[in-house]
Amino acid sequence: MESISAFPHVSNKTSLLRLEEWNGSSPTKLSKTFTIKASSSSFSIQRSGARFTHLWTRFLQAFVPEGFPSSVTPDYVPFQIWDLLQGLSTYIRTMLSTQALLSAIGVGEKSATVIGATFQWFLRDLTGMLGGILFTFYQGSNLDSNAKMWRLVADLMNDLGMLMDLISPLFPSAFVFIVCLGSISRSFTGVASGATRAALTQHFALQDNAADISAKEGSQETVATMIGMALGMLVARITIGHPLAIWFSFLSLTLFHMYANYRAVRCLALNSLNPERSSILLQHFSETGQGLFTGACFTQ
Repeated sequence: MESISAFPHVSNKTSLLRLEEWNGSSPTKLSKTFTIKASSSSFSIQRSGARFTHLWTRFLQAFVPEGFPSSVTPDYVPFQIWDLLQGLSTYIRTMLSTQALLSAIGVGEKSATVIGATFQWFLRDLTGMLGGILFTFYQGSNLDSNAKMWRLVADLMNDLGMLMDLISPLFPSAFVFIVCLGSISRSFTGVASGATRAALTQHFALQDNAADISAKEGSQETVATMIGMALGMLVARITIGHPLAIWFSFLSLTLFHMYANYRAVRCLALNSLNPERSSILLQHFSETGQGLFTGACFTQ
């Protein structure tokens, strides 16, 4: 929230106009950023506070929701940290798997044909699209009520898809079949990840600011993508021509990716009931005669 207040002061000889800019997330957390004073004989602008602090605050506004941290739930920050770390490892591994996939298609080889490579890439994308439609048809209505589970499943399927791309050059006769399986696996990831992210965004929003949270999450992902791509190109260049180094890097990053996803999901404290949580709650109530429901205790 940002407000500008004007306080005119009139003296016997001159009239003074004073404009102040206050920046903050709430009326009780405002800080003066600069003051403008104007009169018939003078004009001045005075900045308040450290310039670096002001610039840093402006910079953060591109990556955190307005009113942060009071506008989001307490589990927002730890989840985002682990989510960005797992995303970073994903982008690095993507460079390794894409390098292997392009090599298997025949990039850099004189015997490879453009139409052949185009057809293989088209078939890979087509199977992924069909897989995404089928997955949405069978599981689309269950994704938001089981956001934690499907979040882990989505990233596990993404790991499996990249693994398929990495091993595809080892089986030339089954190359198309393997990359199509990998594409189908990643299509499940796209559907499940997008749907669960929407449910989690609603969970984080405390001030009807789901759109702002989603937009800022996109900015965070963009930065993580750029860093991950740069690191991925560096790792790919270092490990090129060394299969053991490639596999060691890929498997190490995959283990870290799985761990980061587990920690991210463990950070979540969802306050809604799905069928599984409702069953646990009712079973506890039937055994003890009391239970917790949305923070309130109820008894028989």
